[in-house]
Amino acid sequence: MDHSPKLYQIFADLVVILHLAFVVFVLFGGLLVLWWRRVAWIHLPAVAWGAAIEFGGWICPLTPLETWLRMQGGEGGYNSDFIEHYILPLLYPAGLTREEQIALGAVVLAVNLAIYGWVWRRVLVTTSQSRS
Repeated sequence: MDHSPKLYQIFADLVVILHLAFVVFVLFGGLLVLWWRRVAWIHLPAVAWGAAIEFGGWICPLTPLETWLRMQGGEGGYNSDFIEHYILPLLYPAGLTREEQIALGAVVLAVNLAIYGWVWRRVLVTTSQSRS
């Protein structure tokens, strides 16, 4: 009994979980900076990457990897990107348009600017209180 197709399907599902975790980290990882400031060194490049993917209209390399794994496992792939295939059906009934993709990139930046602004204000208040 050959389990390799099932193994490919499992790996494809793991890629989806990793991809979703990355998207959540890009959007909300700035909150981790409140507890561990060094995470900003990982989070800010992730935000830049996520925004660049959306603004550039590119496909994240995890999407073709997942598609390849699914095809190796005997499943069909899909012709869209991760956000259009998994996330947008939750948010929008229609397919991803270029304008929506740019809006998603702007949301990534706006959310993170707001989070880092809040973190920065908290750091300043904490620093000024400790000096008093």
